[in-house]
Amino acid sequence: MRSFCSRSAILLVAFATCICIAPAMPASALAPWSGGPAPELALKDINGRAHDLMAYRGKVVLINFWATWCEPCRQEMPSIQRLSEKLAGKPFVVLAVNVDEPESRVRNFLNQTRFELPVLLDTNKSATRQWGARLLPVTFIVGADGRVRYRVLGDMDWSSPKAMSVISELLAGG
Repeated sequence: MRSFCSRSAILLVAFATCICIAPAMPASALAPWSGGPAPELALKDINGRAHDLMAYRGKVVLINFWATWCEPCRQEMPSIQRLSEKLAGKPFVVLAVNVDEPESRVRNFLNQTRFELPVLLDTNKSATRQWGARLLPVTFIVGADGRVRYRVLGDMDWSSPKAMSVISELLAGG
C-alpha cells in the first residue's frame, strides 16, 4: 500500500508539472493567431459581476487563463498588471480567467498579491474548454473587432517592448 501511495504521489506531481510546464517564453512567442472570431466568454468575476466578451467589442482584450498553483502563471501576473497600468485610459481590458479553483483559494491568493484586475471564475471549465486552454498559462489577445489576433502559450513579460508594440498596433486599429 505504501508503495502505491508513493507512486500515486509521484504521478500526481508529474501530472501537475506537465500541465503547467509551458516554460517561460520570450516576447517573440507572441505569435499571430488566425483562429478567427473569439469563442464565447461570459463569466462572473470574484466580486460577482458578470463579464461578457461581447460587451467589450471596440476594445482590445487580453484574456489570460491561469491558476494559483501554476508558478509561471503567478510569475507573469505582475507584468500583466504593469501592462494594464501603462495602457490606462486606452480602450484596453484584461480578463484573468481562473481555471477551476474554489473562490476561497482565489481570494486568498489575490489578498496576498497586488493583482487588481478583473478575475473571472471558470469553476466548471466551460470557458477553458471553449478556448482550448489545455496548458497554463495561456493568453489570447482579442482585437477591437472581436477576432482573436494573438495567442501565447506559457508566461511572458507583458510589459516588454514587443508586447507593448503589438497591443499599441491593435489599439491603433491594426
